[in-house]
Amino acid sequence: MVAALLAQAAARAAQQKRRPASRTTTILVLGDSLSAEYGLPRGTGWVALLQKRLAADRIAASVQNASISGETTAGGLSRLPALLAQDRPGIVIIELGANDALRGLSLAATKDNLNRMTLLAERAGAKVLLLGMQVPPNYGSDYTRRFAALYGEVARADRAALVPFFLAGVADAPNAFELFQSDGIHPVAAAHPTLLANVWPELQRLLR
Repeated sequence: MVAALLAQAAARAAQQKRRPASRTTTILVLGDSLSAEYGLPRGTGWVALLQKRLAADRIAASVQNASISGETTAGGLSRLPALLAQDRPGIVIIELGANDALRGLSLAATKDNLNRMTLLAERAGAKVLLLGMQVPPNYGSDYTRRFAALYGEVARADRAALVPFFLAGVADAPNAFELFQSDGIHPVAAAHPTLLANVWPELQRLLR
């Protein structure tokens, strides 16, 4: 009887050893200067705050920030395959498109690039979160409307998660002037907790 119990215990222990340990999810952030801490002290941007939030909440996830100031959707698309192979992310956050608009690039090309990045990530086994952007009204009402809409169109077509406007609560805040650096484009460090707050609810759903 004792021998049988010991044998059962040994079998259970061996089975537990064979079970794979829980893996840490890698979150790849593919963005531009808004995610690359342009003009900010290191560690104060929303991506760095995200890593701290994950650690504080004891969520088994790490962040790889592949953001580059000035990056376009075409640049992100060209870099993504290597990043997917290197980091094997479980989640990819795409924060790109603003520089396409600043350079007057084709909306159709921007949409196509976002679509191709989303599909590449999904085919690699990652969930995708798109961070939507908007442009000022001086671009013209038609361009402004179509640019803002393309993120939702890509998200619906590819079944990706979406933050409709990444800069909500910052660019449209009553004191917006105080929340941007002198260039009027890049948020100051004090605005980055708001950016993280915009991303967090959708990201939390993907982490479940």
